[in-house]
Amino acid sequence: MKAIDPFASSHVLLTEAGAPLLLEHIEQLAGELEPGERERIESIVRDRARGPESIRDAVSTRVMECFRLTQSRVAFGLLYELNGPHLLVQVSARLRRYGSHAEPGDVLQEVFFNVYRYPHRFDASREDAFRVWSAMIVRNTVLKHLRSLRRSGRAEVPFEDLTEQPETSEASPLRDVIQDESREECARVYLNYLQLYLQFYSMLSERERRALHLVEVEEWSYRQTAAELGIKLENLKMVIFRARRKIHRAMRRVFDGLSPDCRPARDPLSGAEGVTAREVEPTSSLDPTESVKDNNNE
Repeated sequence: MKAIDPFASSHVLLTEAGAPLLLEHIEQLAGELEPGERERIESIVRDRARGPESIRDAVSTRVMECFRLTQSRVAFGLLYELNGPHLLVQVSARLRRYGSHAEPGDVLQEVFFNVYRYPHRFDASREDAFRVWSAMIVRNTVLKHLRSLRRSGRAEVPFEDLTEQPETSEASPLRDVIQDESREECARVYLNYLQLYLQFYSMLSERERRALHLVEVEEWSYRQTAAELGIKLENLKMVIFRARRKIHRAMRRVFDGLSPDCRPARDPLSGAEGVTAREVEPTSSLDPTESVKDNNNE
């Protein structure tokens, strides 16, 4: 991707004088457009009743739709040329607002990377869809950048700015698509974690499995569970703690590409130690969880 020149005016393409050059770009894209789409875009460019901003919004939306369908490099390049300086202004304004000294051009590259990466989330049902969608990407990219600095101790995002846009109950196609994809992703991740948890749960000793089942599934108190298993309350707490730690440590090892190494506890009756569990192939590339709380429901 070529470097952005903040002073290169994309507005030239959006004026009556620059219309022939913009039409040349559209002609280069003609082979990748849907039937009738070229004529639709050309009519937008030739409409003298439109101002530069209206032309940019409408043409960008149609070109982005082309990119969503074809992954065309020509379409993406035209999006960059039409919107680069305009989005650079937005990025610079947001960085100034948060007091960040980050290079706007670097953040802008990340903005366009996200445009390139998530075309399937674009909805061209509105003429100004690309302007609205790209503004949301600019906002999220800048906030993500600032959060990364905050984690490293180099910057802080004011709490009141994290919810800048007002809540609205009005549904939109883009919002519905994003929510549906989020629900599907959450369900997939949950099933991966649940599958691993059940595999490692089955590798625990009988007493460990029974203790976890009574406390976490049946919701018995620790005192009731200790009485049922015939062990001291303090011993039960240690059994629960170690069983949970074994499961989550094994899950973390799987996510790191290692063998789970999940062994059942020593049988207090026979004195025999459980056989080492077989390896389980990783089913996800997700980051491991950092910690698990020990819920004492005594």
